[in-house]
Amino acid sequence: MKIFSKALLGSLCLSLLFGASLSAQKLDKDFEQIQSLLQLQQSQWNAGDIDAFMESYWKSDQLQFGGGNGITKGWQATLDNYKIRYPNRSAMGTLTFKVLDITRHSKKVVSLTGSWSLDREKDNPGGHFLLIWRKIKGDWKIVCDHTSSKS
Repeated sequence: MKIFSKALLGSLCLSLLFGASLSAQKLDKDFEQIQSLLQLQQSQWNAGDIDAFMESYWKSDQLQFGGGNGITKGWQATLDNYKIRYPNRSAMGTLTFKVLDITRHSKKVVSLTGSWSLDREKDNPGGHFLLIWRKIKGDWKIVCDHTSSKS
């Protein structure tokens, strides 16, 4: 009976460990996907392609973007604001993102905090951001973005 109990206990422990390992692999895969999307956004910005940059955002009227000018609701309004604020390559500069933290809140919700900086001819603005990512129809999308500038 003791041998059976030890074998059962050992089997249970292996199952829990294997399950935890699969969970960690899934977590790492999601985090890697999100970080890859952020790197892709950085590349798209630096290529001067705001339209491609916006593809990581949720194409919905419910998208929220918070910044120094308040809250913008909606994908199109966010795109329009980007194009007004950054009308050309000179204004866009060269973007660099740095990931500071990434946290899972559920299977389909992840938050990412980081810093951003623009290298431009006349200045070098920067700041921090908090992105809420949600898995929608199998794809990770930014559903809420709060970006601040250093003063």
